Amino acid sequence: MTSLPHLSNADARAIFLDRHALAEAPTGPASGAALAALINRIGFVQVDSINTVARAHQMILFARRQTYRPAALERLLHRDRAVWEHWTHDASILPVGLFPHWRHRFARDRERLVQRWTGWQRAGFHEKFDEVLQRISDHGPVTSADVGEGEARGSGGWWDWHPSKAALEYLWRVGELSVTRREGFRKVYDLTERVIPQALRQTDHAAEDSLAALCDGALDRLGFATSGEIAAYWAAVSPEEAKLWVETGLRHGTLAEVMVAGADGSLRKHIVRPETLAAPVPEVTPRLRILSPFDPALRDRKRAERLFGFSYRIEVFVPEPQRTYGYYVFPILEGARLVGRIDVKAFRDADVLRVRAVWPEAGVAFGRGRQQKLATELERLAQFAGCAALDWADGWWRG
Repeated sequence: MTSLPHLSNADARAIFLDRHALAEAPTGPASGAALAALINRIGFVQVDSINTVARAHQMILFARRQTYRPAALERLLHRDRAVWEHWTHDASILPVGLFPHWRHRFARDRERLVQRWTGWQRAGFHEKFDEVLQRISDHGPVTSADVGEGEARGSGGWWDWHPSKAALEYLWRVGELSVTRREGFRKVYDLTERVIPQALRQTDHAAEDSLAALCDGALDRLGFATSGEIAAYWAAVSPEEAKLWVETGLRHGTLAEVMVAGADGSLRKHIVRPETLAAPVPEVTPRLRILSPFDPALRDRKRAERLFGFSYRIEVFVPEPQRTYGYYVFPILEGARLVGRIDVKAFRDADVLRVRAVWPEAGVAFGRGRQQKLATELERLAQFAGCAALDWADGWWRG
């Protein structure tokens, strides 16, 4: 029996980081077509409301192109319609070219979300669909604050929606509405026909073609993957569908199997394109940068732990006495290694970016050179966050 090819951990990291635009230095243009190409390259940019330094989608893009400024993304979203916002594992900004392949997901969610949300959301949300659609059709875009007059507003947390808000979210998830813009962080919903370009709305793919496109896209952005990781990438393909796609590709020779070494030396079988194994391994810049906790390269926490030996858990919802690190702690990437994590926050009223704590990973020394690299990167981040000064709190070093 022929043994499978092996991919060393160092080579696997380099391939994976290159696919996520983290192997090269974070330089170059970051607006217009260049920014759209970057988002297409990494697949999705998760949107999150927490604004400790900058919101997740802003930090994800800044980590890759430090010429990036938020106005460039606003133009892509709201003027050029080159990207759009929808749901992967969470709210995300996606290449607009994916829209036709999302139709099967719209259909799937239409079947299951009313059932899943009944009993979880307030009673009557499914009875608001026609009313909400008519309101938007007649009077234009709305936020959740503009609908549901007289409905009880909950105070039970992020998901305690009044019925018309739940209706808006449902109609967004099934493709009848789209997010036309955000005001602050609040979604503004409009009819999809007013948001998504007509050519894309009129493009229809067979289900099997969309399945293949989504699996192809996932593997291209991961470099190598298990069938489960391919399914999980967009959260738009079932594990069974991804497994069948892999079996078909292996049978036809368009896919191959490879043993990939983890950070601990253990080997695990993955799927890869033969041309990926034949290509030179990308070089990785030694540049240090600070990543969002929601960075696409870290979204799959188990994969990140296998590849980098980096165990990460966001502790926003962990009671403070039980936190290991802090409320919102950022991973630190240097070259192809995750070397630590940092608790840093922008205090805009004081015009300062404050470093509250830095924890090195086990076995990572933070000598003078690495500390200087970190300080230089923090100065860049402070400028991006709109802060004039960088401040180091007493006791910041936790090594």
